[in-house]
Amino acid sequence: MNQPLVCMTLTGKTLDEDVKLVKKYEKYIDLVELRVDYLNEDEQLYARRFPSMIYQPCILTIRRDVDGGLFSGGEFARTNLFGRALAFANPDKAKNFAFVDFEDDFHIPSIQDAAMAFGVRIIRSYHNMTDPVLNIRERCDIMRKTGYEIPKIAFMPHSLSDVLNLFKEGERMTQYDHILCAMGPLGFPSRILASYTNSFLTYVSPAEGIENTKSIGHIDPVTINDLYHFKSINQDTQLYGISGWPLLKTSSPEIHNKGYENKALNALYLPFRSPLISDTLSFCEKIGVRGLSVTIPHKESVLYYLHEQSPEVAQIGACNTIVRKNNKWLGYNTDATGFRRALEEFLGGVKLKHKKVSVIGAGGAAKAIIYTLKLMGAKVCIFNRTVETAAKLADKYGFSYCELSPHCVSKLNEYSTLIVQTTSVGMNSEGPSSSENDPIYFYDFKGSEMVFDIVYEPSVTPIMKRAAIAGCKVCNGYKMLEYQGFEQFKLFTGLDYE
Repeated sequence: MNQPLVCMTLTGKTLDEDVKLVKKYEKYIDLVELRVDYLNEDEQLYARRFPSMIYQPCILTIRRDVDGGLFSGGEFARTNLFGRALAFANPDKAKNFAFVDFEDDFHIPSIQDAAMAFGVRIIRSYHNMTDPVLNIRERCDIMRKTGYEIPKIAFMPHSLSDVLNLFKEGERMTQYDHILCAMGPLGFPSRILASYTNSFLTYVSPAEGIENTKSIGHIDPVTINDLYHFKSINQDTQLYGISGWPLLKTSSPEIHNKGYENKALNALYLPFRSPLISDTLSFCEKIGVRGLSVTIPHKESVLYYLHEQSPEVAQIGACNTIVRKNNKWLGYNTDATGFRRALEEFLGGVKLKHKKVSVIGAGGAAKAIIYTLKLMGAKVCIFNRTVETAAKLADKYGFSYCELSPHCVSKLNEYSTLIVQTTSVGMNSEGPSSSENDPIYFYDFKGSEMVFDIVYEPSVTPIMKRAAIAGCKVCNGYKMLEYQGFEQFKLFTGLDYE
């Protein structure tokens, strides 16, 4: 298992802008990629100067639009730019480009010969922006026409099984330098675990330019180093993570990786995004993941794949934590304990026994919350768009239920001591309240209600903001996330979280 380099992709409009970014992040990176196709047209003519303006090795790239870049001119114009950028080599190699990225179908002998003569290593790349590449090793072998090139394959996977194939192929590729990357949210593990595929490097982007590469899955150099401890990953690193979809944002890696760091554990926690829990489990089994947090929408579908369930999982009917032992998945639910601890802090001295509480939603998280509210002696009404689902859950505990619609206002008023919002509605939304981001947009808060929203991103959701303006006491789900995460940490490691 080799130690890949961290390469920062530069997509500034000017060379000076890119130089400032290199200086800002220099302690986090090993080399940079100058994306000439992002430079202003007049700046492109002076790309040759860039290596002498910085202290890191630099890759020269002029990416065509068909390969995910911005260069839309003809190949003649692009060839001239390559020639201009590589010409007049400096006797000091540090002031020349260290690498140049040519696509697999770009073959200009004079340019290639000049690069080789000046000691510029050629990255021979193939990009598929829509589909996976399966014959990776065979294709890389063919791409090394002179034995001097570094073959690079980057593709858009359709499933985690496509990413798993990349891991299997890359694991056996130890004879020469190569770069392998699965793009997009599904491909995220291939960036963090680049050492598993023996990849020569992994790509990042500065926070200032992350929007330019967000769609293909770049993260920033600080995150890959400080959160995921990229340089410390080795064959002994214990892997854990979180599975969900789309899982746009999650604070779980921050919580767990900080815990491993405090305990001096060689362990790593990262997202494994997939719309299918079956794909996640197959992938994680093959690469040796020891434990997973399970979030929306997998908390119920994961039950089918468990070999053993804790009593809480069996009672609740949902699982948010799985641990791999003796080649079997064991299921637990830490949402219930995490919610209770966070809720009791929020309530202060208020007791819920015989109090009427509304629960918005009837999914996996709601099941754990309703189970907890039953233990706390509350009287609950479950509100859900699919009333049959609410009815089934309510019958299990002897609770009330109602369809979640403007017609349920009177019932909400009746069960308004505490309103617990358990759906994903409002997640990643900071706009004004609407039917799209506020599940009870039709309800007028009196100011006496307490509102607990399990969403924590943003920290103040539209429903919370509206309730707070009315004078309600409000709380988001971050403390619940923390407390259930502490329980997961102990299940994963056997140690108490510090």
